[in-house]
Amino acid sequence: MRHVQRPVPQQQASYDGGGYGSSYDDGYNTGQVYGQPSRRGRGPGFDDGDDYGPPTGRPVRPRNWGKRIKWTVLTVIFVVVVASIGTYFWADSKLHRDVDLSKVINRPEAGDGTNYLIVGTDSREGMSAEDKKKLHTGSAEGKRTDTMMILHVGSNGDTLVSLPRDSNVEIPSYKGAESGKTYPGTGRQTKLNAAYAEDGPTLLVRTVEANTGLHIDHYAEIGFGGFASIVDAVGGVEMNLKEGFKDKWSGADFKAGKQTLDGQQALAFVRTRHAFAQSDLQRTKNQQQFLGALAHKVSSPGTVLNPFSLYPTMGAGLDSLTVDKDMGLWDLGKMFLAMKGVNGGDGKSMNMPTSGSVGGNLLWDKAKVKQLVEQFNNDEKVTVTSDE
Repeated sequence: MRHVQRPVPQQQASYDGGGYGSSYDDGYNTGQVYGQPSRRGRGPGFDDGDDYGPPTGRPVRPRNWGKRIKWTVLTVIFVVVVASIGTYFWADSKLHRDVDLSKVINRPEAGDGTNYLIVGTDSREGMSAEDKKKLHTGSAEGKRTDTMMILHVGSNGDTLVSLPRDSNVEIPSYKGAESGKTYPGTGRQTKLNAAYAEDGPTLLVRTVEANTGLHIDHYAEIGFGGFASIVDAVGGVEMNLKEGFKDKWSGADFKAGKQTLDGQQALAFVRTRHAFAQSDLQRTKNQQQFLGALAHKVSSPGTVLNPFSLYPTMGAGLDSLTVDKDMGLWDLGKMFLAMKGVNGGDGKSMNMPTSGSVGGNLLWDKAKVKQLVEQFNNDEKVTVTSDE
């Protein structure tokens, strides 16, 4: 059979026995793996994977960190706003707005600034027999006022004035909180704390206003158990005592120097009076000192910025407070910040000026009280002193 010679392909025609010509491309010059298309001719921004994996064929986009940070910040702000709104409504719902100051009759005209009447009672409501024993409260029925203070918040400095419970006052005509009946004044003289025991918060406000001429804007009250709970919720309050003292009636047993008081010790500290020569006046000073330190601790970053401390503290405080119907969280916040400021030296603390006593009751210095009220009403810097 005749042999037919086939034509040599053009690719092979360049073979000269020493290697392949420039027209032959086996893929090794570019690192191309057999069976994959060449990377030549691809534009920038394409990623075929590494040399040993399949190509993705997708463009590589630079990460937009600015957008990510923006959305992260917006998310955090949203969460904070929602949490703040939720906290506000939760806290607002826990306030016990049980005191109706509209029932107070014959009220003085309101002046500049805001006047709070802050009251601590010996209420044992909600306390077990064990709690009463631990806190040395006894088991007396009803409620009496152990602490009474007027806090004036104004633009020329805040002032905290303690009203000794043994202050001699006249019970004025008043409208019964429950009965709605008007009881005419008879000129009866008695201790200030008797007003609360007789007809509660509204008669106390009426009595303070009638004997001072000062309009009370807001009312806040707390009992024994609630006070101790707040102190425990903030982890105790540090005090620096100049002198130690003991009192078997309140359970106080303190040494001089710095120490952190828990709820039980704090209650004993603010209640003690039998250990002092000027029993009621020294006790009011101790109350002012401690309440200022407590307000400072409650509003400190360590409490406010720590939810594990903030919410228990707010819960304990709001559950324990009784306020007037017009008191809002903003008013409550102003009250605490003013007490903190007074304790920190930004304001003034004093006892109601007195001038002797009658029948064991302290007489107020009428001239000084009148001057003090005028300075409050005009929102002037207080220059009156208590001289005790």
